[in-house]
Amino acid sequence: MPDAARPPRHVLILGGTTEARRLAATLVPEPALRVTTSLAGRVAAPRLPDGEVRIGGFGGPEGLTRWLREHAVDALIDATHPFAGTISFSAARAAATAHVPLLALRRPGWVPGPGDDWHQVTSLDEAAAALPALGSRIFLTTGRMGLAHFAHLTDPWFLVRSVDAPEPPHPPRMEVLLDRGPFTVEGERALLRAHRIDVLVTKDSGAAATAAKLTAAREAGIPVVVVGRPPVPDGVPVAAAPDEAAEWVRGYSARPMHTEPIGFPDPFH
Repeated sequence: MPDAARPPRHVLILGGTTEARRLAATLVPEPALRVTTSLAGRVAAPRLPDGEVRIGGFGGPEGLTRWLREHAVDALIDATHPFAGTISFSAARAAATAHVPLLALRRPGWVPGPGDDWHQVTSLDEAAAALPALGSRIFLTTGRMGLAHFAHLTDPWFLVRSVDAPEPPHPPRMEVLLDRGPFTVEGERALLRAHRIDVLVTKDSGAAATAAKLTAAREAGIPVVVVGRPPVPDGVPVAAAPDEAAEWVRGYSARPMHTEPIGFPDPFH
């Protein structure tokens, strides 16, 4: 039973993912916890999690540090998209400065299987460089924010799928498909056939909601350019699932929080 004299421990979740929403739904009913989820505000109509919600950026690591202190945050969960590298490094620096324990919640990445023709790269620029040798009708599923990396490719035709409409710069020969997962294998098969796709480009975001395209590409014998994830900042522990992250939070809520620096290295130096 929680101590009635002790106020709820404040947990800040940096969200925007399915895992973040599941974690919030698990933690919000617990009386010993106060749960706030922060969303970046890049999606026009985000799926809101349970509990308190704030929308918008913090203003870099210094702004996040101030927010942690001003709102008496006791634990920080980085449950952002695996490719949201900037906020992850800001979180590591802010947590170390504010002496707040930090956990990264990262879904497992995809693993190629028999029959997959994967071309693994480390950046969107490398993905763009690989395309001319692989095909001419590209299914691009890396998100609207990275289209500038492909804008110089004037010969290939691109089918771009994103939640919100992209803005320039982007490839000149492009059709936009506004849609949000989860997607089915049957639907992805039909899409590849209808648009005569011969190359798929994706980020290794993991999770089942968008993995159907990989199955469809394998069945069709289509090469897949897979952009690898940025690393989690050094020194930050990682949970692979919301339940694991919830147990981490419960462990901290059951005893006094850290009052000394956590010892994360400064990722900006």
